[in-house]
Amino acid sequence: MTAAAAINNVQFKTAAILFGGIGGESSGLLESMQEYGGKVYKFKILCSIDSDPIACHNHDLITGGQTSVVMDLFRRWQYKAWHGHEPPAEWREMTTWDIWQAFKEQVPFFLFTSPPCKGLSGLLPQATSESDKYQALNYLTISGLELSLEACVEFGGAIPAIIQLENVPRITSRGKPLLQKIKKLLKKFGYEVSIRADHNLGEIGGLGQNRVRFLIMARDPKQIPNFIYYPEKKPLRTIGDVLGPLPAPGDTEAGGPLNKLPKLHWKTWMRLALIPAGGDWRDLNKVDYQNLRVVHEPRAGAYGVAEWNKACGAVTSTAGPGRSNGVSAVADPRLRLGERGKTNILRVQPAGRTGMCVTGVPGPFQGGACIADPELSERPGRHPAQYRIVHVDETAPCVTGSRIGSGGIAIADPRVGTSLMPDSYGIQDWDAAAKTVRSANRIMQSAGSVADPRIAERLGRYTDKFRMQSADVPAATVTGVTDVQSGAQLIADPSYKCSPRADTLGVQEWESAAKTVIGSADVHAGAAAVADPRPIPADNDRGVWIIRTLDGTWHRPLTTFELAMLQSFPQYLPDGRPFQLEGCSDAKAREYIGNAVPRDAAEQMGNVILLAGAMAEAQETFRLSWDEVWVAPAEMQWPEVVH
Repeated sequence: MTAAAAINNVQFKTAAILFGGIGGESSGLLESMQEYGGKVYKFKILCSIDSDPIACHNHDLITGGQTSVVMDLFRRWQYKAWHGHEPPAEWREMTTWDIWQAFKEQVPFFLFTSPPCKGLSGLLPQATSESDKYQALNYLTISGLELSLEACVEFGGAIPAIIQLENVPRITSRGKPLLQKIKKLLKKFGYEVSIRADHNLGEIGGLGQNRVRFLIMARDPKQIPNFIYYPEKKPLRTIGDVLGPLPAPGDTEAGGPLNKLPKLHWKTWMRLALIPAGGDWRDLNKVDYQNLRVVHEPRAGAYGVAEWNKACGAVTSTAGPGRSNGVSAVADPRLRLGERGKTNILRVQPAGRTGMCVTGVPGPFQGGACIADPELSERPGRHPAQYRIVHVDETAPCVTGSRIGSGGIAIADPRVGTSLMPDSYGIQDWDAAAKTVRSANRIMQSAGSVADPRIAERLGRYTDKFRMQSADVPAATVTGVTDVQSGAQLIADPSYKCSPRADTLGVQEWESAAKTVIGSADVHAGAAAVADPRPIPADNDRGVWIIRTLDGTWHRPLTTFELAMLQSFPQYLPDGRPFQLEGCSDAKAREYIGNAVPRDAAEQMGNVILLAGAMAEAQETFRLSWDEVWVAPAEMQWPEVVH
């Protein structure tokens, strides 16, 4: 077949989308294709209507066409209820003629609508969802559909062959009156209707997430007298299957600007690190936080407490906790807290035990007036997957447009390996067999040190033992035992011109340029250490940190780019750039992505719709199939023969 003949053999079915957002449904339909009866069937997008001009701009960016139409489908009363004021003077209600022009004066074969679902979502408190503001938003499910059907009948003299409406499953409980009106409207125009709230778009599209949605499928029996079959269910992929081939998080060159990691509070990073993979915020109640702390480790002696019956360390000129290498505190036994003092001073009581006696001065220095409270307070409507960490080898939860405190949008990422080699920095026991001698036997590779018990501490040992004398000062007393353990018998001889490699054991300054990186960059070979002045962050400091968790992985939030890939958006835009959205903040981009119909699911649903249209065109109203029927013809009443 020639190229021209192949093009002429393609039959296009038109589609119009209401509340199309950034184009998840549109891009999926453009990928749909069905071969039947010697012809190839594909979709042609007439328009994608949305009130948000930024969403419309990104719709065209993703689909590669110019089919978006900015149009506000609010009625005046809806506008006032939602915005809280009258619309501006230039605003007007859309009419059936406006819709007909958006449809390019054609009755679409397929009409898809995905009205806003905020007022019907479980993420919104019940009382808020019942307010006039959100009821006005919910009414778009009816007003947009009604306006489109009236436009098709008034100007085109026909109705779309197939209509599909997508929303959240909670619409069956919070939107019962709306569903009754929608069903009544569709029946009025003669449609056969299927209403179900258990459609898993993850299984329909073979995604890496569970995405259960509410779908209405309606067909006009005059145009489509045959079955519409349900798409074949595919096995769910794991979240690791989707994210594994992608650029590493934070790589904005390969992954685009949406692949940057969000800068979270330090305390949020700590929470994520403490939640086990597969768990959520409720697991924080089980954390043994006394044994899991990230603290600053100062030099030896800082914050040290001297024993009462031992000699004190040297007194320095900068005495103070944490300000020197010396000890500036003492364990004073004279307070006798364990004998004559109160036994419950500074005591923290467990929540699962009986409380101590309540005294008249309930302070921490008077009695057990503190409690280890394990409860992270619940509240009605809290999302069950808050702060959840997802295994890399399991399917991701539903992608939402909300922040990290509202859904399972963090992953235990095994790709950042931080484990050191066994025996790194190890010290071998004197009376135990040594570890295997290796070719790279240094302290970072294996246990290359030994705890030698032969140099015993004892009272009265000479103060000059192992001392190195300077060449330009008087020597220490000459003793009768010339042994390095008995006196200062060694000298730093400047006439011996031997020196180790330049920068050996060197510590580099934080604000200076680093030394040359060499092939054996260890502390014995060059300046391989740095004086890092950065303190452990405060709870509310924002940034990106890697904390090695108990399971050896990095518990981190998903990037916006990764969320888009879980929604099966293309990794690259038609212009060749990595997937990205323009003209909006990262938070708004997440909302757009979370509200979108997954592209791969839309493609598979578009395939069965094209098949139904092709069968109707071929006048094949019945065939045997194992496929599940989505919208079957009306049941026929067969007469009974009575003998």
